[in-house]
Amino acid sequence: MSGISTSELAERKVGKDLYSYQQGAINKIFKCFEEAPEDYHLLYQLPTGGGKTVIFSEIVRQYLKHHKKRVLIMTHRVELCKQTANMLTEFGVVNKIVDSTANLDDQNDYDCFVAMVETLNNRLNDDKLDISNIGLVIIDEAHYNSFTKLFKFFEKSFLLGVTATPLSSNMKLPMKSNYDELIVGESIEALIENEFLARAEIKNYNVGLTSLEVGANGDYTVKSSEDLYTHSDMLSKLLQAYEETSLGKKTLIFNNGINTSILVYQTFKNAGYPIAHLDNTLSKKDRAVLLKWFKDTPHAILTSVSILTTGFDEPTIDTIILNRATKSLTLYYQMIGRGSRITNSKSSFNVLDLGNNQHRFGPWGADLDWQKIFRSPDYYLDNLLDDEELESNFRYEMPADLRAEFAKSEEVYFDIKNCYIESTRAGLSSKVVLEKSIEHHTFICAENSEDVYDAYDLAKKLGDDIDHRIDRYSKCICRSTHNFVDWLKDDYRKKLRLHLRDNFDTVFESIHGHPPEE
Repeated sequence: MSGISTSELAERKVGKDLYSYQQGAINKIFKCFEEAPEDYHLLYQLPTGGGKTVIFSEIVRQYLKHHKKRVLIMTHRVELCKQTANMLTEFGVVNKIVDSTANLDDQNDYDCFVAMVETLNNRLNDDKLDISNIGLVIIDEAHYNSFTKLFKFFEKSFLLGVTATPLSSNMKLPMKSNYDELIVGESIEALIENEFLARAEIKNYNVGLTSLEVGANGDYTVKSSEDLYTHSDMLSKLLQAYEETSLGKKTLIFNNGINTSILVYQTFKNAGYPIAHLDNTLSKKDRAVLLKWFKDTPHAILTSVSILTTGFDEPTIDTIILNRATKSLTLYYQMIGRGSRITNSKSSFNVLDLGNNQHRFGPWGADLDWQKIFRSPDYYLDNLLDDEELESNFRYEMPADLRAEFAKSEEVYFDIKNCYIESTRAGLSSKVVLEKSIEHHTFICAENSEDVYDAYDLAKKLGDDIDHRIDRYSKCICRSTHNFVDWLKDDYRKKLRLHLRDNFDTVFESIHGHPPEE
């Protein structure tokens, strides 16, 4: 099958024109439905882009055809409500949206309802919706825990939850507590191989995250994320990452905090790139205008705050930038999944990871054991590496164009951690580590220069390497406040220049066997 657009996929999947894996999933679900008790809770997993809405729309169509009971579908976002209602209509299922403005006087005329979770909760508590004959309840994005408060209303209904990631958004409320069984659908790799999804080409930018704090929800707090990602160094790294790999490509940036996103907007705007900022304070009308601009503008960049992780489908996205770290596997998959829609001209997309997320979770689309994660979520989460462990494995690699300027040096890497261990074992001051590092930088600058002025120019280009060494050093000595680290970085640069001025001739002659030419 050649790459086709999402709208074409939808047209081909209407009615009985389903892909084999979708029909197989429907058969498994109905088999469970027929054999299980009427109050059974079944969870079905399928990656973003695999067609979950198509599958459960066909399930609703078949269910209503063969049963004398009604169906209720729950979503957590108003956009998902409308998308679901439209898909059901395409499958010939007449349905009613239960939102805050819905008039329920005609509810007896419908056998299928689509409802927002909070609106539904209010209507049920006010006894405004008759659910006495609901036989099947479908929950979209079932990993969200906002749905569980409604389960008490449907104790005699078959409940089907669908999600791309069967891992609860709240680890204190694991999904296995609310669902009896998990059916695992087609894998991301299989969907890519069969040209249903685009392949993610992930580029990692190692980031020091040990300043981040984890909040009560188990993920990094907005405040600590904003402190890190609004720093000028991180904004520069983000812009450079975009320019290196995605210049001129339609790009969606995810941030953890409105202030971060606004500063990202200003940074890209000042650099002359077409960019817009989106967060949940924007009105529906303004959001629609902005998303239309994003869709219609070939090189558009959209910087956002989590709002587009679900219910957003824009196949023309070429690059996803994770300008944040997360401890949520679900969020990691959702963010990258926004770029996975396939088109005639797109079979792959870029992912720029500035939050060590791939190091934490593994590649997007890796063969995860969802059954094991469903049964033992704590075991899975407890075995994820923490940030300190992750970063201890990082090794700074010079970009190719900079490495070419140090072509005469066989090795440009300096192991700060190892040097620190050896120095402390020898009873030396930790400052010796930075002195040896400066000597190493002086050596490779002299090795690749004709005179001290060339060496000065090369030293100026070592900013990322210097920052990496200082970050590693600050962790070794257990002092990592922003002010202290910033001071160390400035001090290092000054001392490197002085060391080059005072020692260049001697180092040059030791390398080349003759003094530099006058």
